[in-house]
Amino acid sequence: MRILVLGGDGYLGWPTALHLSECGHEVGVADNFVRRTYDHELGVQSLVPIEPLSIRVRAWQEASGKHVETYVGDLTDAEFTYRMIREFRPDAVVHFAEQRAAPYSMIDRAHAVYTQTNNVVGNLNLLYAIAETNPDIHLIKLGTMGEYGYPNIDIEEGWLEITHNGRTDRMLYPKRPGSFYHLSKVHDSHNIEFACRIWGLRATDLNQGIVYGQQTDETIRDERLATRFDYDAVFGTVLNRFVILAALGQPLTVYGDGGQTRGLLDIRDTVECIRIAAENPAERGEFRVFNQMTETMSVLEIAKLVADLHPNSVDVEHLVNPRVEAESHYYKVTHTGLVELGLQPHLLSDTLLTSLYGIADKYKHRADPAALRPSVRWRAAAEH
Repeated sequence: MRILVLGGDGYLGWPTALHLSECGHEVGVADNFVRRTYDHELGVQSLVPIEPLSIRVRAWQEASGKHVETYVGDLTDAEFTYRMIREFRPDAVVHFAEQRAAPYSMIDRAHAVYTQTNNVVGNLNLLYAIAETNPDIHLIKLGTMGEYGYPNIDIEEGWLEITHNGRTDRMLYPKRPGSFYHLSKVHDSHNIEFACRIWGLRATDLNQGIVYGQQTDETIRDERLATRFDYDAVFGTVLNRFVILAALGQPLTVYGDGGQTRGLLDIRDTVECIRIAAENPAERGEFRVFNQMTETMSVLEIAKLVADLHPNSVDVEHLVNPRVEAESHYYKVTHTGLVELGLQPHLLSDTLLTSLYGIADKYKHRADPAALRPSVRWRAAAEH
């Protein structure tokens, strides 16, 4: 297949492009490199050094003999988006190209507006480009489990059958996101479902849990192929923060009681989920949703696992929660679709021991301890 990966210079986009290429697909990547500018804005850097995209592509060709096409541009630029789709002629488009951090979207008004404009407008341009160029293109869109929020009922895979006043209907699962970033993803999902229903497009929405890990079978073949490792309080996941804090010999900082439950996913499972979705496309007119996660743990359970498995003694410390969320909640998620298509999950305990601790220890000299402390507070606007 010909598969175009948008956001192909990013944490997940780059290893996904390599995995698809290794599996025999013709791959193109597109990026505007804005993720790299966020580091300059925030004064942080990826724990693991990453090369420019041009060097990455050349290194992959040397390592595998496979070519990856590149496009540099912004999805909010409709002319660029249309031209890219026409030139590459993809069978599938993998869409990672959005601002992905909840804390970043909550910094202030400007960051909230930027996040929603960038994400929603870029996604709309892409939908129109697909519809007007080739409606058979399969859109594989990265969503997030955060779209659902934390309802007091089981979370189904995108759709819910309800009975009200004696009548039954199938509808999109109600969403209650917890940040302006997560809201932008909800808008995306609704816009994509609308395009499938009205224009007959085909799409798979992957509502993904927290991804951990930094290595895949492809990225370990050459240091120049490495992907990002974000650990800071804005872009870093809670697990990455814990691993770096442990490597630095500092207490693991749990927000509040740590009863907030999260779905987790190894990066190797992420790239495999994309391959599975691409090779088993949705039908024309179908808006298909997969909940992309393999394990469920509370934040405190994650901290205790990191501490218990670490070779050194590690303490756990509780901080005032900067977010607005329940300290504990019901959380039961259906995530069978990808497993039924062949996904064989990795487990967090294995990944911690086989790669994450070693990576953190090797590069801990690049970590900035100040960047690990929360600096964005959800109530800031209301407090003013």
